[in-house]
Amino acid sequence: MTYRVCKSFEVESGHMLSKHPDRCRFPHGHSRRIEIVVSAATLDRNDMVCDFKVLKLAIGEFLDQFDHAMAINSADPMAEALGKVAGSRLIVFEGVDPTTEVLARHIYDYLKAEVGSGRTYRDHRGTSYALRSDLVVERVRVWETSSSWAEYAG
Repeated sequence: MTYRVCKSFEVESGHMLSKHPDRCRFPHGHSRRIEIVVSAATLDRNDMVCDFKVLKLAIGEFLDQFDHAMAINSADPMAEALGKVAGSRLIVFEGVDPTTEVLARHIYDYLKAEVGSGRTYRDHRGTSYALRSDLVVERVRVWETSSSWAEYAG
C-alpha cells in the first residue's frame, strides 16, 4: 500500500520560448500552479507521509526564484540584453527553452536531491523539520494556464 500527499504552490512567472514559431517566442507570463506529489509505503511517527510544512521549507525558496522572474534559453538572442535589465530576476536555462515540461523536470530534480540530502530545515520559530530518506518524489505537475499543464515523473 502506498500513501501519497500533494502540496501546491503558486508563482507568477514569465518565459520566452526562442524555438517557438509563433507568439510564445516573445516575453509573456503565466500564473503557475505547481503540484508536488510525494509518497511513502508507511506513515512516519506523526502518522504522516511527511509534514506539508517540510515540503514548503524544502522547496519554497527554490520556487521563489521563479516568482516575478523571466526564464529564457541561454541561446536566445535577447539573453544578454535581458540580463542587463532583469538582473537576478532572469533565470537562464542552458541550451533549452524553459517550457513548462522543462520547468517540471527542473523542480523535480531539485526536490529529489533535497530528499536525498539528509538536510534539516528550520521554520521562523526555530522548529526543525527533515524530509524522510525513504520519501519518494512521484511527480511534479506545473500548470501553465487553468486548462494546461505539464508533468514530470522520475
